Amino acid sequence: MWFRTDLRVSDNLALTQAVASGQPLLCVFCLEDDTPGHRPHGGASRWWLHHALVDLQQALTARGAQLRYFRGPAATILPALCEATGATTVLWNRRYGHDATRIDAPLKTMLRERGLRCDSFNAALLYEPWEVATKAGDPARVFTPFWRQARARGEPRAPIPAPDSLRGFHHDAKLPDEVDLAELALLPRTPDWAEGLRATFTPGETGAQQRLRDFLNNGLPHYATHRDRPDLDITSKLSAHLRFGDISPHQIWHYAGNAVAAGDTNASERDLEKFRSELGWREFSYHLLHYNPELASKNFQPRFDHFPWREDAMALRAWQRGQTGYPIVDAGMRELWQTGTMHNRVRMIAASFLIKHVMIDWRHGEAWFWDTLCDADPANNAASWQWVAGSGADAAPYFRIFNPVLQGAKFDPDGTYVRRFVPELAGLASAHIHAPWQAPPALLAKAGITLGATYPRPLVELDHGRARALSAFASLQPRDNFAAQ
Repeated sequence: MWFRTDLRVSDNLALTQAVASGQPLLCVFCLEDDTPGHRPHGGASRWWLHHALVDLQQALTARGAQLRYFRGPAATILPALCEATGATTVLWNRRYGHDATRIDAPLKTMLRERGLRCDSFNAALLYEPWEVATKAGDPARVFTPFWRQARARGEPRAPIPAPDSLRGFHHDAKLPDEVDLAELALLPRTPDWAEGLRATFTPGETGAQQRLRDFLNNGLPHYATHRDRPDLDITSKLSAHLRFGDISPHQIWHYAGNAVAAGDTNASERDLEKFRSELGWREFSYHLLHYNPELASKNFQPRFDHFPWREDAMALRAWQRGQTGYPIVDAGMRELWQTGTMHNRVRMIAASFLIKHVMIDWRHGEAWFWDTLCDADPANNAASWQWVAGSGADAAPYFRIFNPVLQGAKFDPDGTYVRRFVPELAGLASAHIHAPWQAPPALLAKAGITLGATYPRPLVELDHGRARALSAFASLQPRDNFAAQ
């Protein structure tokens, strides 16, 4: 059983099939970060992966099996393991994306050609990417009809319970190329920057199940109305658990639905449907990735290949450090650095600012999120950045430019979120906290704020940045088409 992005024992189809075979089970994990063509995990993802593997190891050990670790290309490691152990069957749950399928498909062919049984399963998505299409049979490009077509396929299957016990393959000596978990070197060393991540998350299946229970009780009842408020603890925070397969979308779908139906939560049907539609956006992102494997590096809409992006290393660094002078943007970027996550509404605001007001290529932002997000997902991260950039499928029009001051005032009205992550502004009144440069000098002095010293002045003037972005966008198409939009 080859574990990859399915680090759980419950609702794991490949594991269930392995148990049903009755054969001794060798559980393996291969870190493929150094494999050519495979995108390495970012720093925050590596931290999460380590702890999710620890949790999985404990769950497997309690049931009679072991998790063995390897580092290197699976195409070399798995055949060698089969030869060394006499294994006749290799099972895994499917991954999606260009680097994953380029590894998995040839490997499955090679193993079968050697006379081995090799099967894969869907344990990551409610619907396979190729199962949903437009009425004309083409890949979907717009979310709403995609989700309508997906839902028309019927209710997602019910989750499968975890096996009570496993018939593990026990081998005292190390297997060929086997390493210890510590040798995968997934954790930060010097400095240890993960303190905020540890305080925020409990990676692994155990933490995922607890997080879902907490959300159903405390977040789901207000989800439809307050999910865009970063100052409130409303969102599920399950995205990293989904990314590594600590929990399955089927479990989330059915446990949430059952809780609402049974009255075990105060959430309404509207809350439930809004939450489930977010799972739908994840499905849509994987649909896009399946048909556009270079989604993280190539514009979905080719006309953006000619967009006149600016090269500005200092501005990019200011954005990465949360030093743009726009408090809601800076709060989000600092939340990301400190905790490995960022509220979804603030992700859109921060991304729009970098792309539109600073006019830096969305791929720089996507790469930064890939390295710093615990939930750095090959589909969601790329599709969402392209959505904000206007270059993606069903994208926000490029001329929809988030105003960080208005967005902050609307979704963080009391400045609670900003004060949490930008403490140098904590003494400023709520009326000015999202635009401190507009505050009277006396109020700034009273709050201990010196613009340009204790807190930066705005990186770019909003009206100027907006006008510059719109002018650049207009250059991509005939003026009459732009005017018509």
